Amino acid sequence: MAVLGFFGLFILAGLGAAWFMEHHGHIVTGMNNRIVWGMPHVFAITLIIAASGILNVASIGSVFGKTVYKPMGRLSGVLAIAALIGGLAILVLDLGHPDRLIVAMTHYNFSSIFAWNLILYTGFIAIVGVYLFVQMDRQLVRKKAYTKTMGWFAFIWRLILTTGTGSIFGWLVARQAYDAAIMAPLFIALSLSLGMAIFILVVMATYKGTGRPLGDKLLNRMARLMGVFAAAVLYFAALQLLTKNYGAGHAGVVSFILRDGGIYTSLFWWGQILLGGLLPIALVYYPATGHSRFGIALACLLIIIGAFAQIYVTVIGGQAYPLVMFPGMDVTSSYSDGVVVAYTPSLPEFALGLGGVALALAIAVVGMKVLRLLPTSLADSAVDPHAA
Repeated sequence: MAVLGFFGLFILAGLGAAWFMEHHGHIVTGMNNRIVWGMPHVFAITLIIAASGILNVASIGSVFGKTVYKPMGRLSGVLAIAALIGGLAILVLDLGHPDRLIVAMTHYNFSSIFAWNLILYTGFIAIVGVYLFVQMDRQLVRKKAYTKTMGWFAFIWRLILTTGTGSIFGWLVARQAYDAAIMAPLFIALSLSLGMAIFILVVMATYKGTGRPLGDKLLNRMARLMGVFAAAVLYFAALQLLTKNYGAGHAGVVSFILRDGGIYTSLFWWGQILLGGLLPIALVYYPATGHSRFGIALACLLIIIGAFAQIYVTVIGGQAYPLVMFPGMDVTSSYSDGVVVAYTPSLPEFALGLGGVALALAIAVVGMKVLRLLPTSLADSAVDPHAA
């Protein structure tokens, strides 16, 4: 109850922030006519792609037959749904007129990637819900074909979902910082590393808080897999920038991110690359820290920080960089064309974002309390990490 009360305070703060922004308008935020996706969107997108990555734990067990991960499938599914709901709650409350969501739900514009994602998000919750039911029903559990079939459905759907989220940016050809098909696989890789980091931290905190045994070999196995995903994120990020730099029309935004972007350049090198990539990889693969619970927890925390920095640079930095409407020409006007726009997040934006995170964690806590999600033991002798 104390944990739920703690999360409840942040949820109330988020609701208060949403009401404050609704009542006074977005003028009270740091957003403007150029930067229309602010800090709440960074929190929301982080949670949404994390939901897909968290479900990867269940997919490894049921789809790829790795028996080590099967006992954690239920927790993986509930935590994935909770993260998605938390992210969507932020987006809905940041709309300005949340009631207009009814229009989006009743009038679909299938030429818009945003309309596609509305279907993908609701479909994800429904499919994962059925997936959980199949895993929990005793009669269906005995029929492994049902579990594997729903596992495949959930696996494919979450890949499509993350592809859709990445494509929101990849298909925006008007902004040079986006406009790349590689945004989809980059978001998939990011979801895998971020989701695994969040899942490991939740498992460590839950089993420590409940006094249940958690094996070192299982933990090390998940941490090393997380390191592989973190390396994949670095690879796709490097490939994205190299591809953009090769085209003359996008070379300017590459220089902006790598050298001339101020806070965005700092977040890219220190947050995304160092804290979110190189250091966690070193921590999980260096023997002294890779076999230490503190080292693994630190690596997970750094990956979360790095992912948040990466999404901030992508979302905010991509809008701050001026539109190149006439390549090779200087464009100036009273509308600040050709100028990098400043953005400073406001307290209500942070409150709304943290409220969404707290909502996701509160749903997960209630799910763990009401449903039988957690195995009694995840000790090495119980899960047998050498089985598959």
